[in-house]
Amino acid sequence: MTSSTPTSFDTPGMESRPRGTSNIRWVVCGLLFLATTINYMDRSVFSLIEPKLHDLPFMGWSNANPSVFNNNFGNVLICFQIVYGMGFLVAGRVIDKLGTKAGYALAIGIWALASMSHALVGSVLGFCVARSVLGLGESGNFPAALKAVSEWFPTEERALATGIFNSGTNLAALIAPVLIPFVTFKYGWHAAFLTTGSMGSLWLILWLIFPYEKMRAKHGLEPSKHAYHSMLSLLRTRRAWAFVIGKGLTDGVWWFYLFWLPKYFHENYGVDMLHLGPPIITVYFASSVGSIFGGWLSGSRMKAGHSVNYGRKFAMLICALAVQPLMLVPFLHTHFPGNMWPAVAIIGLAAAAHQGWSANIFSTPSDMFDSTAVSTVVGIGGASGALGGAIFTYIVKGMWTSHPLFIFVIAALAYPAALGIFQLLVPHLQSARTEAESI
Repeated sequence: MTSSTPTSFDTPGMESRPRGTSNIRWVVCGLLFLATTINYMDRSVFSLIEPKLHDLPFMGWSNANPSVFNNNFGNVLICFQIVYGMGFLVAGRVIDKLGTKAGYALAIGIWALASMSHALVGSVLGFCVARSVLGLGESGNFPAALKAVSEWFPTEERALATGIFNSGTNLAALIAPVLIPFVTFKYGWHAAFLTTGSMGSLWLILWLIFPYEKMRAKHGLEPSKHAYHSMLSLLRTRRAWAFVIGKGLTDGVWWFYLFWLPKYFHENYGVDMLHLGPPIITVYFASSVGSIFGGWLSGSRMKAGHSVNYGRKFAMLICALAVQPLMLVPFLHTHFPGNMWPAVAIIGLAAAAHQGWSANIFSTPSDMFDSTAVSTVVGIGGASGALGGAIFTYIVKGMWTSHPLFIFVIAALAYPAALGIFQLLVPHLQSARTEAESI
């Protein structure tokens, strides 16, 4: 393992803003926001064009036997999820090795080409291969983006920057359901994949043009460091496990919102596809606000003179508490029959709190590790989050009809449980290097 050397962000507690960064760091944040928006639009195309897939003979759609189509459709989705989760383990290490500029370019180059390659597919296997390569490329987005944040932003601004670029996931959820059906209806399903893939290609051009290292040097920042840290050495630290467990326990709740909210509103309030827009848009708008607010909250505590430990955990605690009303949701349709908005309000608050939580827990690897290890740690955490999401989806599937209350209770309690484990493993959060630390 390459030993780490202290950087301007390695001092515990409050760090001053890097000399001369001016507003360039926010240009970088804007690029990360655009990449994250494109990332989530790319992954949503296949689901949004599902009605058009019925016209493809090889997908097996039949009014008499729709199960063949459902099986093929589900298998394509599973291919993406599996490779996306496993890809985190590879992507983080590659990005730490190549550096942010080259690593991010490689990731988005792969997923842009993979997205456009869907237009050439003529079989279920072809879709599975295309979705798998897409998942591999897209798994590099968060490790690369968070590494960039660690290189450009001081500690007190990292959660805010993370909250801003992470809100791109919510913007994608608002744009894609409008853009993709329009393109598909006017030009065909092939054009939908070409559209989002082209967006990725345009972003790649901007990223390659942007003088990443020259701007860092101009504004007094150290050159990006390339290094190799073995996963085993990182997993010997309590700090890594705090992040990995935190992601594993809470990521599944977000996937629960993404996958099951339409079904919940339909079954409990009779909301059909034509009227699903208002509640879903409300939830995702709240999520965007929560993402930015959660990032601002921890930074405001640090700028007020509090430590990194206090700022991060204070914000995470507020977010964990804001999720707790979620346990009331299963009772609302009986107490407010025909009125979905109390449920929308509580779910929106919980989704906003999740994104605020994410902005802060995503910032902890750059708080605790040298920048040369950030992508690898984020990659391990991303894989844990994907596994946690699969487990939670399995739980939801089994309890959706018989014990819906348990689902919302588990979702609510995941955050205080994760924060409690984080506190036990890392009672004093502060900047640290990656030398092995016994558990």
